[in-house]
Formats: sequence, structure tokens, C-alpha cells
Amino acid sequence: MNTNAAKKLLRRLPLAAVLLASANIALAELRTFEMTIEEVEKEVAPGFTAKVWGYDGQVPAPLIHVNQFDEVEVTVHNFTTLNHTIHWHGMYQTDSWKSDGVPDVTQKAIEPGESYTYRFIADRAGSLWYHCHVNVSEHLALRGMFGPLIVDPKEPTELEKEVTKDAILMFSGWDSSVAQTYGEGGKPGEVLDYFSINGKSFPTNSPLRVKEGDVLRLRLFAATIPVAFHLHGHDMLVTHKDGLPLPAPYGADVVNMGPGERYDVIVHMNNPGLWMTHDHIELHTTNKGQDMGGSMLVVEYEGIEPEDFYHNHSSTEPYDPDFYMSESLKKGPGLYDIEVHQGTPLE
Repeated sequence: MNTNAAKKLLRRLPLAAVLLASANIALAELRTFEMTIEEVEKEVAPGFTAKVWGYDGQVPAPLIHVNQFDEVEVTVHNFTTLNHTIHWHGMYQTDSWKSDGVPDVTQKAIEPGESYTYRFIADRAGSLWYHCHVNVSEHLALRGMFGPLIVDPKEPTELEKEVTKDAILMFSGWDSSVAQTYGEGGKPGEVLDYFSINGKSFPTNSPLRVKEGDVLRLRLFAATIPVAFHLHGHDMLVTHKDGLPLPAPYGADVVNMGPGERYDVIVHMNNPGLWMTHDHIELHTTNKGQDMGGSMLVVEYEGIEPEDFYHNHSSTEPYDPDFYMSESLKKGPGLYDIEVHQGTPLE
């Protein structure tokens, strides 16, 4: 780790934590990654596709998973026709402000055909994320330029130690009137008419499959829209806000989030069945006004046999166990492209 960065990081901490942090920093590793930005088309809902700028050609962008205090180096190659950056949302950027990703403030935007390398210490743990900071009302809000950055804490809480299954849910909205035209959209008065979880609207997204006895952590990201997340049949224990552990976790059956916020919730899977989750902002559960769409998914318990009518409301796509990045999260530190999130290259 850069010596100046380490000193500044230690000054943030109370004296009691300095020795522990010093030992952790000494054990940190360098994580080196490369990513592209590509122009692809994403099928969001039945009959609706959007032109997006995908990090590594996917929406959401690749999962980046590191340990707290790791040194992270990401080189980004812009293969699109417009300028972009990456802002590492929630990261302190101690002694690395030039990697904060704000065009014309911390860096020049990455022009078409150019590359830029970000370097920083992962000194903030938890459910963080990254997104483009050029024309955010379009690039982030309408073109899918967001992805998860998970930083495992050196000292997990006792509640975190109980988790047996992790899942990432990133909520976003779409405007079909500008979806096929790069450089359009994100103006006041425009209306979102499609809504998605991990880039797919129900019923094209995947069910989330669990076993009775699982301790499920849902990492909820309100990437581009406000969300009121509700899981039927269970209470949720809210344990983290914006990646930070809460001193007093609390129970909830609806979790309200503003754009950009993240909440971690833990659910004890003790009520076998087929259970709907949905956004309680009712417009968000539609596909261009059609009911039973948008920000919904089904939690399926292993061993439950659905009724004959269930196929009408189940995913229309083949089941993918990594749709919510659960399988990739098991693998530890790395950058993980998720095949099911890949878009189709433009001709």
C-alpha cells in the first residue's frame, strides 16, 4: 500500500483500532483488473430492448469483490462512441482523489478509444457500487452503467458470520421513448415506463432459489430509482446502511430506499413456499403499464411443487443460479463477468 495513503487511513481511526488496522494493511493484496466499455443492446422485458453502455458489455456491470484494505487497480478501455468514467460510490479515496471518477474535476473523461487506470485502497467495507459520472441522468439512469463493488470487512459482525447465501439486487428504471438513441434522455418531465432488477423485468428475471434453514443476505441497491422493497412471508432484519453496519439492526417488512442508497438485510428462510418480492411503489411493478412486471421476483424454496398455473408468473428464461451473483460471491476476491447479464453487440 502507498505509504501516504496508509498514514491518512490510520488517522481516520480511533487509537484502539490503529494497531489492528496496521496489521490488516500489512496483509492487504494488490488486485489488478481490466474492463471495457461497450455498446450493446439489452433485452429488459418482453418486447422491450434498450441500447446501453455496458462495462464488459453487461448490465449490471461485472461484480468486483475485494477485501478491506486491498489495493485496487482497474484499467478501463472505452470502446464506445462517447466519453465515460467510473465513480467508485462510497469509497473514501484516501490519498487517491484523482480516482474518484468525476469528469473535469478529478480526471478528463475517457474518450472513445482511450483508457484510464484507477488506483485506490479499499478502505471502506460493505456493499458499495460503481457507475459512470458523465451525464449521469442518461449514462447511469437510462443506459445501465452501474455495478456492485463488494468489500469484505476484516472484522465481520456476528450477524454476517451467520449468512449462508448472499444475493445482489440492483433496481433501475428505463424510458422506452429514448431507449434506441444514444445521447437522448434524462431530461425533466420524461417518464420511466419499465423497471427491472439486475437489468431484467419480471417475468424475464430469475427466481431466487433457497433452502429451508438458509440465512439469506439480500444486498439491495437502489441504483437509479427510489424503491420500497417488500418480501412476502418473512421479516427482514436490516443490518447495514450504505455498506456500514448499523449499531442497532431493526426488523422491517418494507425497506425504503432513495436513489443511490444500499441496504443489507438478513432473512431467516423458515417458511417454505413460493414467495413474491416486489417494490411497493406500485408503478414499478408494471411493464409499460402491464401488471405483474417490473421490480418483482419470486423466492422459491427447494422442494416446493408449484401449481399448474405457476408458469404464467414464473421466469420466461432458463434458470441461472448466478443471476443474483450468489455463485460468484462464493469465489472470493476477483472481477466476475456474469454471462446472463451480457448484452448483444450492436452490428
